[in-house]
Amino acid sequence: MYASTPPEDWYEANRARWDERVPIHTASEFYDLEAFRSGKDPLRDFELAEVGDVTGRSLLHLQCHFGQDTLSWARHGAARVVGLDYSEPAVEAARSLAADLGLTPEQATFVAADVYDAAEAVPDSSYDIVYTGVGALCWLPDIDRWAETAASLVSPGGFLYLSEFHPLTDVFDDETGSRVINDYFTRDVWVDTSPGTYADAGAATVHNVSVEWQHPIGEVVTALAKAGLRIEFLHEHDVSLIGRYGTLKRHEDAYYRFPADRPRFPLMYSVKASKPARTD
Repeated sequence: MYASTPPEDWYEANRARWDERVPIHTASEFYDLEAFRSGKDPLRDFELAEVGDVTGRSLLHLQCHFGQDTLSWARHGAARVVGLDYSEPAVEAARSLAADLGLTPEQATFVAADVYDAAEAVPDSSYDIVYTGVGALCWLPDIDRWAETAASLVSPGGFLYLSEFHPLTDVFDDETGSRVINDYFTRDVWVDTSPGTYADAGAATVHNVSVEWQHPIGEVVTALAKAGLRIEFLHEHDVSLIGRYGTLKRHEDAYYRFPADRPRFPLMYSVKASKPARTD
């Protein structure tokens, strides 16, 4: 349901929800940690192409959950990866997973902190790449503050890369993805009490309150530009990582797509925004 103001305990409610779901996610087929430890790459093909070669570079992953994507960038050659998440169980799981992969704390560091406090919490003052997204922005009430924080951590000559679910997907009904039922421009908060999780819908859970915000793409891109970053591109993608609607079909490449006989709209988007190199 939509509400004009969030409940007073929204932050702790969200964190309790994520804390509880960490062990469910690490044990799930959705994340398939056994395959990941054996070398399976969970990064999306368009992310790999758009981020490019990370060999020898430093990378900060904001809102990293338990670090699977973070550690994948280390596998692709990043010299140092740092993951930040506000869930202590998620950070503990990430550290354990890094150890399983044989990565030292110097190669892969994980920090428990709120994303708005990232500049004070992470070990380095700036990074070649700040990477974030895939279901992260909806948990943040203030996109301007997020953009300012993220931009402050991009090294001169570096860039921020965001890969995220398209906010247009929240406008349509869950069954068909064809009926407009929600306002794209709403600033109200979405309060949900559904049990389970996207990784295991039938999981028994206790902390089921979630409080989320919708951020239109224009708001996100403008916030990054206002924070001093140069927008290199905004790409929209006709694929999703989840079966957002009943009409989406999972393909062999693990993406969900609309059937070929119906009109499409974007399901995900990605942004690259760079910080000018120093000239002195």
